[in-house]
Amino acid sequence: MRAKSKYTSTLFACYLGYITQAIVVNLAPLFFVIFQNSFGVTYGDLANLVLLTFVVQIATDAIMIKVTPIVGYRKCAVAAHVFSAVGLGLLTFLPRIMNPYGGILISVVLYSIGGGLTEVVISPIVDALPGDAKASAMSLLHAFYSWGQVLVVVLTTVVLALIGDDNWRWIPLGWAMIPFFNLFNFMRVPIVEVSEEQKKSGIGTFLKSPIFLVALFMMICGGASEQAMAQWASLFAERALGVSKVLGDLLGPCLFALCMGIGRTGYGIFGEKINIEKALFACAGISVVCYLVTVFVPVPVISLLGCAFCGFGVSLMWPGVLSYTSQKYNYNAGPVLFSLLALGGDTGCSLGPWLTGMVSDLYLHTAGGGADVESQAIRYGILAAIVFPAVMLVLIGIMKKLRTDDKTSV
Repeated sequence: MRAKSKYTSTLFACYLGYITQAIVVNLAPLFFVIFQNSFGVTYGDLANLVLLTFVVQIATDAIMIKVTPIVGYRKCAVAAHVFSAVGLGLLTFLPRIMNPYGGILISVVLYSIGGGLTEVVISPIVDALPGDAKASAMSLLHAFYSWGQVLVVVLTTVVLALIGDDNWRWIPLGWAMIPFFNLFNFMRVPIVEVSEEQKKSGIGTFLKSPIFLVALFMMICGGASEQAMAQWASLFAERALGVSKVLGDLLGPCLFALCMGIGRTGYGIFGEKINIEKALFACAGISVVCYLVTVFVPVPVISLLGCAFCGFGVSLMWPGVLSYTSQKYNYNAGPVLFSLLALGGDTGCSLGPWLTGMVSDLYLHTAGGGADVESQAIRYGILAAIVFPAVMLVLIGIMKKLRTDDKTSV
């Protein structure tokens, strides 16, 4: 109990870190329609913007596989928040003093570096803290990403409605205050640093393990399943369902994040009593159904509910696979494992939204213009991403067999 009290401030900083991650990933999509109307960007441009967010995070994940064991968690966590705060702050100013799209891209690169660092260090920091309920702790940590997403969507939507779309630039500056505040937290909170044993764990240790390789592809599918829907939910609600921007944001990404937060928080509380394999399989199945409902049901309310409940479906994919894999290594895998899995997850986070955007753009160029065509375009884009939760179902079955055949740990 004393150890738990000792690390309460550490958990608080980690929770704020994942709220920062939610800002980094989910803020720009709320401005997609504004970017289209103000700067004339295309669906392809928006898809590339989402792709860039996660490509930069992927590159950061890859670099930090080697750097984190040397530098340590604390310095990486502080750097993550510096990059996030600077990138968000520049999103306020750069589009006003240079080519708007170019200014957005530069800002995205900077805060995405922060996002990549966050993925690499926050999860292993929590995983290293004393305690037995590791899977529940990981799910609860990632629940703060979901609640952060709800906060970002609601507050951003309300503020936009109050100040008008023309003044959107001041919103990122306000959000930059959270990582700016939290970087000082990580300068002083107690952290269980990388052990000498963990420093010896190289990439080859994991790449030789079939269980790890399947887990890596599960992370790709989990990230893609989550972000393909989350990144395009707002625009889908507005373009395909014909609701206003305010309703689109609140009924699209906000309800999605709310359901995702409920799923992760529930597992964080009751996770020790739930079989993670069965939970992951159920979540993947729910996601497939929700994708189909979102795309094919012509009733806007039901379609939006499909989008929202997809958040519950994807809720355990990322934290569940992290904990599931960490169990294999007796919760002593360290930064290399988490960096590799984060790399896989971020790869999926880039592939899912990018595929959705590019398929939508291809359909538009093939079928021509018009509101009906645009509505169909985004539906086909989201439908293309159903491949990820579908493959996830297969991978869970493969993982179950591998875990049954191999009871040893590394």
